[in-house]
Amino acid sequence: MIRLLIVDDHGVVREGLERLFATVPGVEVVGSAADGEQAVALAQRTAPDVVLMDVVLPEIDGVEATRRIAAAQPACRIVMLSGYADLARIRDGLRVGATGYLLKDSGADEIVRAVQAAYAGTAVSGRSSAGDPPGGAPPAAGCAAPPGSRAAR
Repeated sequence: MIRLLIVDDHGVVREGLERLFATVPGVEVVGSAADGEQAVALAQRTAPDVVLMDVVLPEIDGVEATRRIAAAQPACRIVMLSGYADLARIRDGLRVGATGYLLKDSGADEIVRAVQAAYAGTAVSGRSSAGDPPGGAPPAAGCAAPPGSRAAR
């Protein structure tokens, strides 16, 4: 059973992801958070296997929340979610411990596969709805985590 924590400051996105994963066998949503501080606290309490982490959050952003969760729980896999093709933030997230990233325009099947892949220890890469890497170039070779990052170990 994959224990999943969902983090997004938009309630409709959180609720949509919760409803999506409620239909996926083998996944249990252990919590949802609206900001980075809540995400860190919930991760500590619920010990998720995978976190879907929005990049842009109030309080502390998704990159800092990822850094804190990855440092405290090295086995936890974190997939960054972004509504923007912001390569700098995506790279920062990968650098501090994210397993990969997805753009919010990803389809439901792609999001489910990303959570399953992250749980399995596979780097996750995002694509726009056009199938191109965001910004026209992957954040690292093959869109995987950069060498030396937690996901590449």
